[in-house]
Amino acid sequence: MSALSLRLPESLHKAAKVIAKKEHISINQLIMLALAEKISALDTVEYLNERAKKGSRAKYLSVLKKAPNVKPDDQDKL
Repeated sequence: MSALSLRLPESLHKAAKVIAKKEHISINQLIMLALAEKISALDTVEYLNERAKKGSRAKYLSVLKKAPNVKPDDQDKL
C-alpha cells in the first residue's frame, strides 16, 4: 500500500470527519472508499459508452419485435 499526502479545505475535512464517525470508519477508509466508488462510476460510464458504440437501432428494433404483444400483469401496470 502506498501513502498519499492530501490537502483538504477545512470544510471538507470537517464533513469527512462527521461522516467517518457516523460510519464507524477512519477518514482514510472513507477517502479510500470514496475514491474507489468514483473510479468504479467512471469505469462504468466508459464501459457503457463502448457498448453503446456497438449497438444499432436496427438491432434494437429486431430484438423488440421478438417481445410478445400482451397486456402487462396487474403488478406491472403504471
